[in-house]
Amino acid sequence: MDPVADPRLERWESRTELPLFLISLAFIAGYAVRVLVPDSDQGLRDAGLAVTLGAWACFGTDYLVRLRISGRRPLHFARTHLLDTLVLILPLLRPLRMVRMYNVLQKRRDKPRLGLHARVIAYASLSAVLLGFSGALTVYDHEHLAPGASIVTFGDSIWWVCTTLTTVGYGDVVPVTPVGRTVAAGLMFGGLALLGAVTGSFSSWLLQVFTREDEKTPGE
Repeated sequence: MDPVADPRLERWESRTELPLFLISLAFIAGYAVRVLVPDSDQGLRDAGLAVTLGAWACFGTDYLVRLRISGRRPLHFARTHLLDTLVLILPLLRPLRMVRMYNVLQKRRDKPRLGLHARVIAYASLSAVLLGFSGALTVYDHEHLAPGASIVTFGDSIWWVCTTLTTVGYGDVVPVTPVGRTVAAGLMFGGLALLGAVTGSFSSWLLQVFTREDEKTPGE
């Protein structure tokens, strides 16, 4: 039986998707504290680390519960739930599950609050902000002390993320570490996908508006 259709899994997702999304925001906040707070404030840095590890433990517990409910072997479950597995390994990618979170919450309402095109733009915009901020933190963490680095401040990292996600790529600041370049590759593909989603949705909305206008008779 498909685990997605399992009512136990659906109930679990309905109860945990929103709390886990909030926990993911706490994870990002804890990681930001860990990365941005100076070494001199070790107590605050340790608190950020504790929040990060606690959130990661919640993600791991959720993954194990899903695995147990599915009744599948771990490797088979990992292959058929690639997004869940990827998010467990890299919790900073948790915003990618926003669409699933919305679908779970939407089952509690009669109809969507936003139209299809507005939802696509909202998903893409929020995903870009959260993934961009996560990427900026990761790149700054690994780049600012690297030999020959051009990304030496968090502002440099934010600027680099903006140019990368929008596919502009000025090249004035670039990552030099393996981790930084890996994040760069991911943001390039992510930026193309998000930009394509927003552009396509906006174009489709404009076509629908113009079509409705053309179909109106002069007497209407």
